[in-house]
Amino acid sequence: MRIVLADDHAILRRGLAILLNARAEITIVAEAENGLEAVVAAIRFRPDIVIMDISMPRLNGFDATRRIRESCPSTKVIILSAFGDPGTVEESIRAGASAFIIKRSDIDELCLAMQLVATGNTYYSRELAEQMDLAELTYAARSGIPGHSDLTPREREILQLIAEGKTMKAIAVLLGISPKTVEGHNGRIMAKAGAKNRADLVRFAIGAGLARFDELPARNAGKRANPRTPVLKSVLSETASSARGEVVVDGRSRAS
Repeated sequence: MRIVLADDHAILRRGLAILLNARAEITIVAEAENGLEAVVAAIRFRPDIVIMDISMPRLNGFDATRRIRESCPSTKVIILSAFGDPGTVEESIRAGASAFIIKRSDIDELCLAMQLVATGNTYYSRELAEQMDLAELTYAARSGIPGHSDLTPREREILQLIAEGKTMKAIAVLLGISPKTVEGHNGRIMAKAGAKNRADLVRFAIGAGLARFDELPARNAGKRANPRTPVLKSVLSETASSARGEVVVDGRSRAS
């Protein structure tokens, strides 16, 4: 199986690449540190599976999954997240993900999910199956029952950047559009969200799964992994002394 890994935690991403590359049937063809890079890597390498985090800068895992499923229909997406509430799981199904794995799961469960997804099946962490009605969530997601909002893809992208603390000017530069266009999108987002100010928009972004309270306002302030998480424990033990956040293409490390 050819895999792309997308996660903005460099140590976790590189460590997971080492663990998965150690298995003969798996090859990591590329890594991405944000959703946009994940989309580009999927289009370039056409992997069998993308393992996708949700909370990433520039483009979140939900919208990256949507773009990948539209551009590369044969590529499957597995969400690998620390968060597993019903709303998040439902949104992943709505986006087109084939599996959802909690980061508290062990590496063997992730590999099992990969095997099942590669053969056209779906998989959800055992923990999720015990806590929620997955059949009901799947029905709600696939029957078109409205989700958190009716934002367009561009509006969701801009809302995420606003929640990350970007200014209108900075967003315009990042997206290659004029500040006036960004302001127009911002006005429509505020109207749809019923928001009166930026704080309201951030709260709305959290509710829509585009941002997490514990990761705001700054993403580059340094994130701490929970050492009790099995996948993280395996990863940290493999890479604590050597991880440098390299980009891996076709199994070979290159300096980023």
